Amino acid sequence: MKFAYRFSGLLGTVYRRGNLSFTRDGSSLVSPVGNRISLFDLKNNKCETLPLATRHNIVCVGLSPDGSLAILVDEEGAALLVSLVGKSVIHQFHFHKPVHSVSFSPDGKKFVITKDNVALMYHAPGKKREFNAFVLDKTYYGPYDETTCIDWTDDSKCFAVGSKDMSTWVFGAERWANLIYYSLGGHKDVIVGCFFEENSLDLYTVSQDGALCVWQCDTELDGLKPMPPKEDRKKNRIKEGEEFLEESKGEEIHGKAHPNEQEIREKVKYSRIAKYFFNKEGDFNNLTSAAYHKKTHLLVTGFASGVFHLHELPDFNLIHSLSISDQRIASISINCTGDWIAFGCSGLGQLLVWEWQSESYVLKQQGHFNSMVSLAYSPDGQYIVTGGEDGKVKVWNTSSSFCFVTFTDHTSGVTAVTFTSSGYVILSASLDGTVRAFDLHRYRNFRTFTSPRPSQFSCLAVDSSGEIVSAGSQDSFEIYIWSMQSGRLLDVLAGHEGPISSLSFNPVKCVLASGSWDKTVKLWDMLDSWRTKETLMLNSDVLVVAFRPDGKELAVASLNGQITFWDHENAVQVGSIEGRHDLQMGRKELDKITAKQSAKGKSFTTLCYSADGQSILAGGLSKFVCIYNVKEQILMKKFEISCNLSLDAMEEYLDRRKMTEFGSMALIDEGAGDEEGVAIPLPGVKRGDMSYRRFKPEIRVTCLRFSPTGRSWAATTTEGLLIYSLDSGMIFDPFELDIDVTPSNIRKTLHQKEYAMAIIMALKLNEKKLIQEVIEAVPSDEVEVVCSSLPDLYVEKVLEFLASAFEISCHLEFYLIWAHKLLMLHGQKLKTRSQKLLPVIQFLQKSIQRHFEDVSKLCEWNIYNIKYALAISQQRGMKRLAETSVDEEESESDSDYLMQEDHKDSLSS
Repeated sequence: MKFAYRFSGLLGTVYRRGNLSFTRDGSSLVSPVGNRISLFDLKNNKCETLPLATRHNIVCVGLSPDGSLAILVDEEGAALLVSLVGKSVIHQFHFHKPVHSVSFSPDGKKFVITKDNVALMYHAPGKKREFNAFVLDKTYYGPYDETTCIDWTDDSKCFAVGSKDMSTWVFGAERWANLIYYSLGGHKDVIVGCFFEENSLDLYTVSQDGALCVWQCDTELDGLKPMPPKEDRKKNRIKEGEEFLEESKGEEIHGKAHPNEQEIREKVKYSRIAKYFFNKEGDFNNLTSAAYHKKTHLLVTGFASGVFHLHELPDFNLIHSLSISDQRIASISINCTGDWIAFGCSGLGQLLVWEWQSESYVLKQQGHFNSMVSLAYSPDGQYIVTGGEDGKVKVWNTSSSFCFVTFTDHTSGVTAVTFTSSGYVILSASLDGTVRAFDLHRYRNFRTFTSPRPSQFSCLAVDSSGEIVSAGSQDSFEIYIWSMQSGRLLDVLAGHEGPISSLSFNPVKCVLASGSWDKTVKLWDMLDSWRTKETLMLNSDVLVVAFRPDGKELAVASLNGQITFWDHENAVQVGSIEGRHDLQMGRKELDKITAKQSAKGKSFTTLCYSADGQSILAGGLSKFVCIYNVKEQILMKKFEISCNLSLDAMEEYLDRRKMTEFGSMALIDEGAGDEEGVAIPLPGVKRGDMSYRRFKPEIRVTCLRFSPTGRSWAATTTEGLLIYSLDSGMIFDPFELDIDVTPSNIRKTLHQKEYAMAIIMALKLNEKKLIQEVIEAVPSDEVEVVCSSLPDLYVEKVLEFLASAFEISCHLEFYLIWAHKLLMLHGQKLKTRSQKLLPVIQFLQKSIQRHFEDVSKLCEWNIYNIKYALAISQQRGMKRLAETSVDEEESESDSDYLMQEDHKDSLSS
């Protein structure tokens, strides 16, 4: 059960490349992230990464009109048919060549993909069981160069294909008598987008040089005539020897760019009625993406400079123009209502959703520009902070997977980040020579710690009280100690003879452990004027040190691939793990030696104890994360963090298909002028040579951290921030199971109102739904009695269930009563086992805190509304009072006037 962790989320990366797509209801956005896809729920403000992956980076995504299916195609042309309802892969297919675009027909019966200069139309997978989900219907030839984009008419009768040869082709989905194919020119650059008008064959085409052509068709959609049947027409038959092919070629339609007069007689004709140009001044002449909404006639175009334009067609009226980035806009998508526009910028990994009518952001997310280096969990496990080589510090919400604050104060790469024990202060160390403290209440940098002379800080640690901050230098070999309260430098610890690689404070005692490249680990006593308490000698350079959560053991990873465990009180080594072979290195494309040979010099670069201290996570320059049992010192499980072959060092052996008699094809840099076209990498380069034309990032794990709740762990990798969560539904894990403990017996006991016994039996069976059924059957006024009669062993189990139930259940008050009574009645006994129970209590605290924040926001909103309603009613009451007083004054003055008139009349009489 402890190792039933599965991939649950990808943070830190929101968009890589490929096309963005809105779901059918228009409230969710599908974004390709490397070789995975993320689903952004814009109304509920949540993000989910589907637990499936392709073998290479995804380049195009096609959604079915009903929103239940998606086709994902990667760089090599391999496709996955995915169910968005079941979040699973239904079918796999290979198109054998890179695919440029994929699009379902509006009726959902066909889909078209474009590869090379060909458009292929397939029968869309139906709701029946099929042997082959992708059946080729027709193959369309026409363009001379690669095809770029597709658009369908509303009734699925025709589709248009744009090409790099500056032409646009209109094809009939069926063989129409008056339209089989039609070629349109008029552009001087690559076609970026082609769009049909609503319920019409009229067409708009947009090219890369910023030109828009408006094409009018002389025939309506209803005017398309079906081809008359011919008995003698040859039917497509599979030739002998073709029955073993993966797919038949289907019907082939060959278009001609210049058909003769006989072929165009009584056929559909197009005429260009207008041509417009974006920005005639030529500021943004490189148009990179476009999207069109048929109902609102809205055309959105994105440019290489990060500017986008909104135009109303067919009059080409400019509605809006805005710059959202300084990088090219790679993809644009408009939702079904036409209110929200999604933009993807692959250069910086930006994803934006813009509501153009109110001119406001619905979503604005950006990952780290370069790779992430460090991460840390907040004490309650609700937030994760990451630091990257781009100098940014980002804070992510683990429940929504969104980044809610970014700090950009550092001027160089961030090397380490951590939370203080309060959970409201973040500390980050950087190569710019500063350690900064950020406040999560006001979102500001309130302290900056510096050294007397400039130093590049490589590691960071803060003590359990949050008052003492320490950072290690990689150039002066010193450790600096500051006070959080005053910001003053308290001490400089010297003694190491090499760069400081890692720091760790003991969670229980006032001891700081420092590891260095001088093959030593020093223990510094904070209470004894920072004197060196012990010096632990190792056989190789120390890369990382980590204390166990109870502070009784120290783990050290060194350059020779070993993990050693120390009893730091007595300076005695208590165990070691030889982990070099477990890393299982891959061979990079440019490596001259095999993976087995290069693995001899590799080691673990990050360590982390689990929340209960029984196991340890280790990772390094490899696609594997290893989890070891500390007591037995054996490998329990290896997690493969990625299967993306678009990254380097993924495979153990070189691909023989890329090998020639002169060596690997990867060694040849196309267009390189020096060294006869063969690139030789610099020794010691870890991330690949970015100046190389075919740069591939190398797979690596830079940091690992276990959640304080013990239910998940996170890893910063080349792919992004990966979260692995405990999957309780995967394994049947009973606890002290007896032969009489069955679901029927549990329900019988529950029917007899023996609630405590029924709960104990349900916990023994350890079926979550059954435990929920039993606990929710207990009357609220009897909760206290049941809690008092529960044995101590089962109190922890009930608390763990309550913490998980808070996340999904709507019975908030009922479960709060349970939590309150359990903690009040068993609090003293639980306190004696606080170290063991800490992950469960923190998990419970995280769940309650999240509900508290949600309910408090709702209450504040309701209070505001009530105050607003009262203020309006008071205002209206005052107005009415003023009106009545005016009326009374007028009536009094009228009566006075009448009395005076009567008095005059009486006097005159």
